[in-house]
Amino acid sequence: MQWLTKNLSWKLASLGLSFLFWVALTADPPVAASISVPVQFKNIPKDLEVSSDVLDKVQLEVKGPSGKLTPASLSDSSVVFDLAAVFRPGEKTFPIQEAAIRLPAGVVLQRSIPDQVRIHFEKRIVREVPVEIRFASPPKGYTVVSSRAEPARLRILGPESRVSRMDSVDTDPLDLSGVVGTATFSVQAYTADPRVRFESGGRVRVIVVARKSDGSEH
Repeated sequence: MQWLTKNLSWKLASLGLSFLFWVALTADPPVAASISVPVQFKNIPKDLEVSSDVLDKVQLEVKGPSGKLTPASLSDSSVVFDLAAVFRPGEKTFPIQEAAIRLPAGVVLQRSIPDQVRIHFEKRIVREVPVEIRFASPPKGYTVVSSRAEPARLRILGPESRVSRMDSVDTDPLDLSGVVGTATFSVQAYTADPRVRFESGGRVRVIVVARKSDGSEH
């Protein structure tokens, strides 16, 4: 019996810890899940732009305790591509590995779909283009005499090939209902290419002069 009672307190403590560890494992067993996470970039080169259409989200198959796979626990998960090694225009393929994925502690990556992404980089350029004013249908019996945008041209920037293809930007349609004489609108300009943006917001002021039509125009 002496061997049973020797260091009894230590033996009981070890037994208690083993029991708690077993309870923890059996109470929250590991499960698998498929989640969709956003794609992010860091260390973006200051003079280069992503010109290819990159996936906004990636599907991940993960495994971990069920309590860690709740929407709240996974809300900050993402795939982060580090672009620090990109120095010049061209294509580069990035594998989607566990080191590039932000997941809660205890959750591990099983598989990524896709498991790699190829990104095309181009030189960033800035170009000035004219602003085209768009109108909704003028009110019946009225004619637009003149219109101008201030500024008349806006600076856009983005990947070289995409910016070079854009000859102008346009405004949201202006509603001229009730306009007689001179009216001023503050309106947002729009770039049709999602990879091209305005250097300074793209807001313009449009001055419109409208008059009542005479009978000779009908």
